[in-house]
Amino acid sequence: MREQTNLSEQTIFSNAKLADGSLVDLTVTGGRFSAIAPAGKTPPADFAAVASTIIAPVFVDLGGQLVVPALVEGHIHLDTSFYGDAWRPHIPCTNGFDVRERVAFQARNLAAAAPMAERAKNQLELCVGNGSLTMRSHVMVDGSVGLKHVEAILAVRENYRDLIDIQLVAFPQSGILSSPGTAELLDEALKLGCDLVGGLDPANFDRDVKGHLDVVFGLAQKHGAGVDIHLHDGGTLGLFQVEEIATRTKALGMAGHVVVSHAYGLGDIPADALDKAGAMLAAAGVAIMTNAPGNHAFPPVAALRQAGVTVFGGSDNIRDSWWPYGDGDMLSRANMIGYRSGFYEDHELEAAFDVVTHAGAKALGLASYGIVVGASADFVAMPAQHVPEAVVAVPKERTVYRRGKVVARNGTMLAR
Repeated sequence: MREQTNLSEQTIFSNAKLADGSLVDLTVTGGRFSAIAPAGKTPPADFAAVASTIIAPVFVDLGGQLVVPALVEGHIHLDTSFYGDAWRPHIPCTNGFDVRERVAFQARNLAAAAPMAERAKNQLELCVGNGSLTMRSHVMVDGSVGLKHVEAILAVRENYRDLIDIQLVAFPQSGILSSPGTAELLDEALKLGCDLVGGLDPANFDRDVKGHLDVVFGLAQKHGAGVDIHLHDGGTLGLFQVEEIATRTKALGMAGHVVVSHAYGLGDIPADALDKAGAMLAAAGVAIMTNAPGNHAFPPVAALRQAGVTVFGGSDNIRDSWWPYGDGDMLSRANMIGYRSGFYEDHELEAAFDVVTHAGAKALGLASYGIVVGASADFVAMPAQHVPEAVVAVPKERTVYRRGKVVARNGTMLAR
């Protein structure tokens, strides 16, 4: 579907409750917020002045529903989910969590899975239905699959470009140095249209932190791309790699363009080491992504935010070879992050919500985001008194708007 934005189209969404509690009328012109006024105070002159170019506006009464920016899905794997496919029973690792073993299980399951485009479509529509209109997906690149996953997901991205904005990370699921030819494949993936270059546990998987990061940051510099590295290693080994990534980022002037995803090690180090790491990450401009995984330590959200680090969220895996969970709902993810972080007060619940909205937008480098004049009118309306209630109640009765037009209701994407 390719929808042409008509600059003459105008919609007035009345009685919208914003996060600050104010009741406003939102004017959307040509798919963007063109005016925000107190409810009932939108002046008729706004329309008369442009009568020659604006057709009669459409009025939509939101009835005091909470209106928030579209949610940001900051970390997902479109190519490896089995959502909507046959159920795949989880296979446990033989001796504790092991990335290499999980990758082997994944390869076995993917060989018997439904076509990738179909599975990616199912997952995309799940996320759009729940209110995510921006997404960052990691896509596997290695010697076993070559560029097949990238090519398939690039086609899916093109097909859904009018419904959701998707950033793609060329992800070396089998390592770089330990998977011959992967560095060259990552280079080709960036040429094909991937937006970022990924990495995977430089120490534990490739056993060469410098060599791994040389490839990742070298490709990022060559293509002017961002970096998003999976880092599962815990404790001081994980902390060491976080510090190495931060050092590279600062030295190369890449602040705001580098993410460490998962960073489990930040969740199991002493408080003084965490303080030092937080200061280093903030100074380097490296963001941290967490999905608050069930049986792993995860980055302390409040402490890192207080240090000035951008912490954002993602679903990560949805019903795949890593775990059977995942609902594609970033509001539900905010609830989980808040629950696991011990967030109870309103300001803490608001922080959990920020992790899946504004912080995610900042980490993904979105130029125009939020309920502000000039931004794309991508928003969600739901029955909640305020953001804290939305985080704990996770209402499914939501209406999702893309450029001011309804694209989903009550968790289901509408027919295209």
